[in-house]
Amino acid sequence: MDPIVLADAAENLYPARMQMALSLGWHIVFACFGIAFPLITVVSEWLGHRRGDGTLTDLAHTWAKAMGVLFAAGAVSGTLLSFEMGILWPGLMDRFGEVFGFPFVLEGFAFFIEAIFVGVYLFGWNRLSPRAHMLSAVPMIVSGMAGAFFVVAANAWMNNPTGFRLDADGRVVDAQPWAAMFGPSTWPQVVHMLLAAYMVTGFTVASVYAVGMLRGRRDRRHRAGLLVPLAFAAALTPVQIGVGDWIANTVADNQPVKLAAMEAQYETTAGAPLSLGGIYQDDELRWALEIPNGLSLLIHHDPDGVVPGLEEVPPDERPPVNVVHLAYNAMVGLGSALLLLAVVSGWTWWRRRDIPRTPWFLRAVAVSGIAAIVAMEAGWVTTEVGRQPWIVHGLLRTADAVSPASGLYLGLYGVVAVYAVLTVLTAIVLRRLARSPDTPAPQEADAGTPDRAAGEVAVR
Repeated sequence: MDPIVLADAAENLYPARMQMALSLGWHIVFACFGIAFPLITVVSEWLGHRRGDGTLTDLAHTWAKAMGVLFAAGAVSGTLLSFEMGILWPGLMDRFGEVFGFPFVLEGFAFFIEAIFVGVYLFGWNRLSPRAHMLSAVPMIVSGMAGAFFVVAANAWMNNPTGFRLDADGRVVDAQPWAAMFGPSTWPQVVHMLLAAYMVTGFTVASVYAVGMLRGRRDRRHRAGLLVPLAFAAALTPVQIGVGDWIANTVADNQPVKLAAMEAQYETTAGAPLSLGGIYQDDELRWALEIPNGLSLLIHHDPDGVVPGLEEVPPDERPPVNVVHLAYNAMVGLGSALLLLAVVSGWTWWRRRDIPRTPWFLRAVAVSGIAAIVAMEAGWVTTEVGRQPWIVHGLLRTADAVSPASGLYLGLYGVVAVYAVLTVLTAIVLRRLARSPDTPAPQEADAGTPDRAAGEVAVR
């Protein structure tokens, strides 16, 4: 190969990685709302109609408009991502596209179905009967989750490639896209992502109303606006912790080097400790809090189980340990804090059918949205950086897949500008929606009890 092209490819690795990281990190937040916000909105609408409560149906109408805004912004970033896969990583798509490209095709169908029914749901308000209107949201909810499945399945394949063979020259033969889509990492990653979407959406929406309540807005609308999404997030947080154990065991079985980086463990160890915090220097984790035998017990359910370390692979096949280790610790730490918030809110509701009456609870809910987003982003950093230097684990290095074309820095700057404008415009539109909420119908304005209705989400 032309040495100039090789040099260009090496220089392109940094801007390509940064552009992809920015695009994924920005889009995933909007994808979470596309996955979870429809169901939360429809449940609020259903509770409002069931109890004749105009506050809840008014909330659902406002949320539906916000959902449309977020869907439009997410559609832009998702479109950019689809182009970036081919433009930035032609080596990946050229060699393995026939194996793992199938989920992207199916995701396109899911996206179009979701877009159609987002429109039906938004413009069908007050034009369809309540039953027909809520039923029109079902394809939107299902297609949103299906789209997430297809995209995460493609990523899971990159972590554990299956569904093909390589011939003597290293070329792909006997491609089986269906088998590739259901590899060993698919279901753990998909379930983990779906639960994360509901946590991010639930905590973020609740945090908006918690801020309003801290500013003295203790009306029924704000209380219901906090309770409904918080009920979803609080109920699913303990489940997410259990799924985290499932995915950790999957990583241990299929990507032991990633696990070693997550725990910053250099030596293969029997009875390996579980490490919290610390900095990895000179093949040693310093200043960490260690739980004796914790990692072996977590992975093998045996306190004396052997856990492979980073020493098992050459240095050029190890990921950047500190990035992976600290991101993993951030995810676990924030997830544990959100679990505590979920337990406190659930316990108080069970005892008093009310939220905790201390301002500290509202402050905790107010920051829970940012905490959930950071935890999710940290989880994706762990997943993606932990796979490095491979773009397809064990088969294709990221450096060998990047485009050798010139101008990738210009693409990076352009994407930064696009996302900056999208962020500002989305924030402006959402703030205007928040300042001019719908007015509930007069006959429904004083009906029902939104606190009790919203609480039904948690107890059913």
